[in-house]
Amino acid sequence: MDLRDATTDDAAQIRSVADRSMVASYGHAIEEATIEDAVEEWYDAETMNDAAEDEEAVFVVAVDDGEVVGFVQAYVSTGRVVVGEIDWLHVLPEHRGEGVGTQLLKRVEQVLSDRGVDLIEGRVLTDNEAGANFYAEQGYERVSERAVGIGGEEFEEVEYVKRLGDTGEAALTEERTTEDGTTVYVAYDDAVRGSRAPFYAVYMDAERSERYGWMCGQDESFDLAMDTMERIECNSCRNRRKAARWDAAYL
Repeated sequence: MDLRDATTDDAAQIRSVADRSMVASYGHAIEEATIEDAVEEWYDAETMNDAAEDEEAVFVVAVDDGEVVGFVQAYVSTGRVVVGEIDWLHVLPEHRGEGVGTQLLKRVEQVLSDRGVDLIEGRVLTDNEAGANFYAEQGYERVSERAVGIGGEEFEEVEYVKRLGDTGEAALTEERTTEDGTTVYVAYDDAVRGSRAPFYAVYMDAERSERYGWMCGQDESFDLAMDTMERIECNSCRNRRKAARWDAAYL
């Protein structure tokens, strides 16, 4: 088996891997039609071209006898803390248990480490018990949960992190005051990519038990707009975040 960077020529096989992997992991909880629509949206030709040209992207495929049997897709989000976000890691059902996922994860961890990433984030729905166990077995720490909407239903998504750099907890959570005088806590290790800078998750307490919203990493503004598909836009500097990955499931 070989690992190499994905190309636009791999698009059809990547779509097939994503579809079959997600059906195997989530078919018991999410309708197959919803999964198929989402995969087609995420891995169309335009999206694959964008990923291939994105300098912040890491997109690696595992190839066995000329066939793509797995892939990992991640992005670097540079801010107060440099975060590597794993968007997806998928392996064909018949190739699971062969170490393909582990090899893909180790490759992306090495690439992200070489790019100066302080910590890596991975997310998985709780309905994918095998995926959650995989991250735990690879040394990732379960740090938070949130509700996500998929196909008109609500599911719980869990975040796992692995710290690579010398980042102490004090540096990751910072007390701030909003313009209206509210005391909040910015989590610099809980970020999503924006067009100009990351958006950082903001909580009402240092223990992160109650969510407040987001802070723009470009101008540190709390004046943001977010729609039901989790698109975020800073009202002052126009830093933007694209819709969450399950955006296509709403179609």
